[in-house]
Amino acid sequence: MKNKKIAIIGIGNMGTAIVKGLVKSNSISPNDIHAYVRKQATLDKMKLLGITTFQSNEEAVRNADVVIVAVKPYHIEGVLNEIKPVLTEDKILISIVTGVGLKVLDEMVGKEMPIFRVMPNTAIAIQESLTCISVNGNTEACKDYIFELFNVLGKTVEIDEDLMAAATVLASCGIAYALRYIRAAMQGGIEIGFSAETAQFITAQTVKGAAELILQSGNHPEREIDKVTTPMGITITGLNEMENKGFSASLIQGVLASYKKIKPIQ
Repeated sequence: MKNKKIAIIGIGNMGTAIVKGLVKSNSISPNDIHAYVRKQATLDKMKLLGITTFQSNEEAVRNADVVIVAVKPYHIEGVLNEIKPVLTEDKILISIVTGVGLKVLDEMVGKEMPIFRVMPNTAIAIQESLTCISVNGNTEACKDYIFELFNVLGKTVEIDEDLMAAATVLASCGIAYALRYIRAAMQGGIEIGFSAETAQFITAQTVKGAAELILQSGNHPEREIDKVTTPMGITITGLNEMENKGFSASLIQGVLASYKKIKPIQ
């Protein structure tokens, strides 16, 4: 991967996760990661990671090749106006801003430059993100680089921009859904005798193993479920009770509720 300087605008939860993932990956020198950080506590953490900090977003972008904007939707226009003087056409703009489409970004920037909409999740901090990517019409020359960059930080999939809202729910919100299952299973584990620490370890490793079974085999989940559901067995008894209480239905409805919430702002 060709070494480029990357400016990250917005060092919140996602911006920080990206910084940590990049540093952990050793794919880029920490000195080549640029950021402007307002909060002193966050600034101290970034300095410990070895990244280069600046006094403004404009300074952070000036000497960068790639600009990742990870701010709240209501800040995006102000941030782009701030950095527009140094946002030259030879740079690459990556937006991780929910609800702001490529057409709107093109209009805000007002320049013919490559723009990507990217939706990772917070597992990017440990190089295990699932990152969905959409592109505008000026990205062909740098597309391979962007996919290589985010593949270092997990796995990627290119999607039509119309699916970005759905991707946000399934991949980004999905981290929280999975963690909520882990928490609930832990609570059950504690009730049947395990300490909280042991229940957490057993549950988390079991979920990791289940995910790897699907990723490595390509099998439908039900095929793997069939391998552990014997006639009159304890697994099928538990599964049937969960379904009786609405396990699958409530999860599906949660996904749909999140989608209905986000879709109007796309």
